[in-house]
Amino acid sequence: MFHALFCCSVFAQKTIKGRIIDAISREPVEYASICSLENSICTQSDKNGSFQFMFKGDSLQVQFRSIGYKITTVTLHASSNSIIIPIEKGPVDLKEVTILSNANNAGFHNISGIDLNLRPVNSAQDLMRLVPGLFLGQHQGGGIAEHIFLRGFDADHGTDVNVSVDGMPLNLPSHIHGQGFADLHFLIPELVSRYEFGKGPYYTDKGDFTTTGYVSFHTIGILEKSEVKMEVGQFHTARLMSMINLLDKKALSRGQSAYIAGEASYTDGPFVWPQHFNRFNLFGKYNQDLSTKSKISLTLSTFSSDWRSSGEIPERAVEAGLISRFGYIDSAQGGHTTRTTAIIKLNTSLRNQLNLENEIYYARYYFNLNYNASLFAEDSINGDQRKQHESRDLFGYTGKLNQHVYFRNGSDLGSSIGVGFQIDQIDNSELSHTIHYNDVLDYIQLGNIKQSTFNIYLDENYHLGKWLFNGGIRLDYFYFNYLDRLNPVNPSVGKSILSPKVNIEYTFDNQFQIYLKTGRGFHSNDAKVVTYNKGNAVLPPAYGTDLGINWKPISHLYINAAIWYLQLAQELVYDGDEGVFSPGGRTGREGFDFSARYQINSWLFANLDINYCNARALDEPKGNNYLPLSVPLSSSGGLDFKLKSGINGGLSYRYMKDRPANEDNSMVAQGYFVTDLTANYTRPKYEIGIEIQNLLNTKWREAQFEVDSRLKSEPAPVEDISYTAGTPFFLKIKFAVFF
Repeated sequence: MFHALFCCSVFAQKTIKGRIIDAISREPVEYASICSLENSICTQSDKNGSFQFMFKGDSLQVQFRSIGYKITTVTLHASSNSIIIPIEKGPVDLKEVTILSNANNAGFHNISGIDLNLRPVNSAQDLMRLVPGLFLGQHQGGGIAEHIFLRGFDADHGTDVNVSVDGMPLNLPSHIHGQGFADLHFLIPELVSRYEFGKGPYYTDKGDFTTTGYVSFHTIGILEKSEVKMEVGQFHTARLMSMINLLDKKALSRGQSAYIAGEASYTDGPFVWPQHFNRFNLFGKYNQDLSTKSKISLTLSTFSSDWRSSGEIPERAVEAGLISRFGYIDSAQGGHTTRTTAIIKLNTSLRNQLNLENEIYYARYYFNLNYNASLFAEDSINGDQRKQHESRDLFGYTGKLNQHVYFRNGSDLGSSIGVGFQIDQIDNSELSHTIHYNDVLDYIQLGNIKQSTFNIYLDENYHLGKWLFNGGIRLDYFYFNYLDRLNPVNPSVGKSILSPKVNIEYTFDNQFQIYLKTGRGFHSNDAKVVTYNKGNAVLPPAYGTDLGINWKPISHLYINAAIWYLQLAQELVYDGDEGVFSPGGRTGREGFDFSARYQINSWLFANLDINYCNARALDEPKGNNYLPLSVPLSSSGGLDFKLKSGINGGLSYRYMKDRPANEDNSMVAQGYFVTDLTANYTRPKYEIGIEIQNLLNTKWREAQFEVDSRLKSEPAPVEDISYTAGTPFFLKIKFAVFF
């Protein structure tokens, strides 16, 4: 009898299917909450804006909510099917934020949505800093990828943080300057519509370099309005940015859209030796609906940058008064880089709740850098200047088949099967000892690299009541080939790694959720190192666990907190200056992350991030087991304001505690506390504003390293801290026109 009643109850339920889209751009709104006004039962849209809602009766009033959009109330009828719900943009209200069971990659969606809507973003570097606990450091004149610090990792230029733009992997394997080099300077910040991030190795669709986490940026699909912006500032700084809609509203009604954007910038920086740092970006995107169920997108971009650099300067040279904090010793430093990219995406709805995503991408990349870290330590006559150079073609594909199945007992299952590959052809991967920029004294490394990666994965998300169970398995295969032009060898190595993931969420209600994440990730090693070591330590794994909460103790306060542990089988220690690989041992990191977002009133918002980490080498004796440049404590926060009058902006700070510069902590990299201010007056047709970096004119160091260097007057090399001074008080004004 019980079974009969249960079946009758189930079959009495009605099912409504639909999509949530932006009212102007017609783009899907992902992870929006859909809640019944009668019983507070909620669900959410997926990455394509699709949703399914089950209810009893003939009709039901439902509210649609998403961060940065107005609340939309709609009456759903049992006879409705495949409905489209357009929602309009509106003010951010944390009261509207609802805690729901998320697919694993959407766990930090609320934080990313709040921050991108509220916090001022003026550069691609500001976009990276939106990730709680992520810090950056620049040491070569602004022209190369920044150093990344996250969860106790000095992740170099991307070795342990997976970075992507529009689904295209940005980390460059076997890069001559650093493994996983991820240069984001080609990204025009105004074009970013959303971003995702995750900490730890828990995400099945993220492969190489995903040990401490990932960051994924997505550019605007359809441009809502055109814009021209001009910026000028101290240190001969200027920037011109424009993004122009190429098609009208009639084309949009036919499923067509296209826009083009460009950026030109220049600065000398605060340095005695002017940087002459210039950058040019050009970006275009075209979208076409092939049918009601299929859409294609084409993105083209090109980027070029030149700069001069003062490099890192020894601490003792500044203290002795030989040079200033912004001085230089070797003036023949700097570089040139270019990147041209093409991306084609095809999304197809095959049938009910079955979606196929295909993406093909190609990039042509060039990099040339001259630098001198050790000065005259090795060559007391000519100096130790190094040249790093490479020319690269890379081609890749990613494909994903998504299926969402809803069961009559109220549970649902989301399944994803993904495949992908990337082929990197690197010509003239060069590390050489030079003088006067490009005059080669001798070659240290010179060769051609062919590297291929292939992956396949399966990811399952099962939602039952208040529980969400996520499980995934990923297989990655790597093929390395290095043609050494200095020695008659051409070794090849192939290796694979299997990465399982298990994650669980329990959502008590719309205000409180607890989660447990576990998984295995990895970073690959440089092809030259892999082939030289005959395939040993190719793909050192990382094992991680997070235990965390998402909590809304009051309506306008959102909190995320987690304790975590991560063990890395091998710390990658690669000296790009000398082309020498020093295999590290096992390392362990444990810590605590805390993030809070609070709406003080209708126009004032507060944010706070605190990140603690204890990082040690597991196979070294106590006192000699510190991990150089691992940050033990960091914090960022501030106040953001958005008034109805159009006045908006923010006051923010970032703090990094002193950290060990070497294994026994006998040398210390100084921490810092820096504040920034942004203020704008925004109207429908124009915007004026100011940006002040380092408002309090703090003397700080942006990048620091323990280096054995030698000044020309010194008889022998000296172990010392070398650093690049951080930006002093820097004022910039801007004016933008919208049309």
